[in-house]
Amino acid sequence: MSPLSSLRASYWILVLPALLLLAALYAVPVLSVLWLSVTIPEPGLANYAQLFTNETIARVLVVTIRVCLISTVITLLAGYVVAYVLIHVSERQRQYLLFFVLLPFWLSVLVRSFAWLILLGRQGVVNDTLISLGMIDQPLSLIRNEFGVIVGMVHYMLPYAVLPLFAGMRGIDGRLVFAARGLGFGPVGAFWRVFFPLSLPGVVSAAVLVFVMSLGFYVTPAILGGGKTVMIAEYIAFNILENIRWELATMLASVLLITIFAILFAVSRFFDLRRMFGAAA
Repeated sequence: MSPLSSLRASYWILVLPALLLLAALYAVPVLSVLWLSVTIPEPGLANYAQLFTNETIARVLVVTIRVCLISTVITLLAGYVVAYVLIHVSERQRQYLLFFVLLPFWLSVLVRSFAWLILLGRQGVVNDTLISLGMIDQPLSLIRNEFGVIVGMVHYMLPYAVLPLFAGMRGIDGRLVFAARGLGFGPVGAFWRVFFPLSLPGVVSAAVLVFVMSLGFYVTPAILGGGKTVMIAEYIAFNILENIRWELATMLASVLLITIFAILFAVSRFFDLRRMFGAAA
């Protein structure tokens, strides 16, 4: 055996325990969910037919897609602005800003959701401030609806958008923008013609990351939606814990999983996913 082959064999020996653990803790449960979705109450694809015949499921899917798309767009816009500021401030200012960007990672999603519940409530800080300023006469309904869910999701997902955008922007050679300015472009023209196209890989990676993670949100919609804005993860939990309909829950879980893999596969046709998510140099 050549030294190279021996080295590769050593790598596989080191990786094999992790692969077996991954298979036991992840692959087996996922395959079990897929199996249950096509075997109960009887073998076949009858459970998946409910995607086209069940009005409740259709409504949940529409709400999920709409909320995720709106949240992703708002998160990308806010994250792009924050990342753009990060690369144009001094190192000391950047450290402070990054601290505040990363601060939400240290707080439980449950705590953050209840904080928004207090802030956006009918007698919360936001409504009290608007009333005291004379901008409104009656408290606004800011929670237990899609607005409250979107606010909570954007707040949670913002760091996941800022970090890949910031990483992508840091790799852009600033001299290219100065060169565009020297060729007669104004600040806006240099941004749209040079900087923004070069930042698109970071935008795509942030969009994919935010949208995929948003699809499986449970705690934030459950708390801020108040049972009126039901997304797919909450509906799956309801069918397992309350409705005791495993066939419906496993089918929806399988659809969610297949959708995520389909999105990643579609994006991989145009972008290198390993490079997008930092797995390749």
